[in-house]
Formats: sequence, C-alpha cells, structure tokens
Amino acid sequence: MHFIVRFIVTALAVIAISFWPWHMPGIAADTITAALLAALVLGIANAIIRPILMLLTCPLIVLTLGIGTLFINAVIFYFGLKWIPGFHVGTFWQSFWASIVVSIISWVLSLIIREPREERRPQQTT
Repeated sequence: MHFIVRFIVTALAVIAISFWPWHMPGIAADTITAALLAALVLGIANAIIRPILMLLTCPLIVLTLGIGTLFINAVIFYFGLKWIPGFHVGTFWQSFWASIVVSIISWVLSLIIREPREERRPQQTT
C-alpha cells in the first residue's frame, strides 16, 4: 500500500512539473502516459538505486552536510528519465532543479495524503 501511495504522489509531482503553464525549462512530457511512466521509473529507481548510491557516497554526504543527496536525486532524475520516450530532460542542471521541485511537491502532497496509521495499543504485561 505504501508503494502505491508514493507512486501516486510522485506521479502528481511529475505531472505538475511537466504540464503546468510555466513548467520547468527543459523538462516536458508529450503525454500523460509518458509522465506516468516517468513517475514509475522514478519510484523504482528511488526504491532500488537510491539506497545503494546513498551507501556508496555516505562519506561525501557527511562531508557536504547532506547537500550531496541533492546531487544523488538529480543523477537519478537525469539518467532515470532521459531514456523514456515522450519525456524530455534537458541538461543536468535542469534536472537538478526539477528534482528539487519534485521533492518539494512530493513532500507537500505527502503531508496532505497520509496513509492511515495502525492504532498501536500498549501491550499488557501480566
């Protein structure tokens, strides 16, 4: 269930940066299908590739006080979405700013669309 909610949030963020009237320069989708495919690829890459890159670049992330994660997000955005037909990614710096905007939109949407939490009852000890 968590993956489906994350996919919906990411899809809405990718659609927002691809189709809004003042969209991000260099980032565009020809169709909604291309934007949904981009969101799916982005979700899978964030679930599989991002933790590996975070582990490999851990010293760099610590050295830059976390700013290195912005570059990891940009690399995943650039190389993950560049090959999708109908989805256009410009330069690396355009994907850098687009990944920041997608992260902000996803964060805001995650605050609005929350998964129901299970009520945890304290265990009784007898």
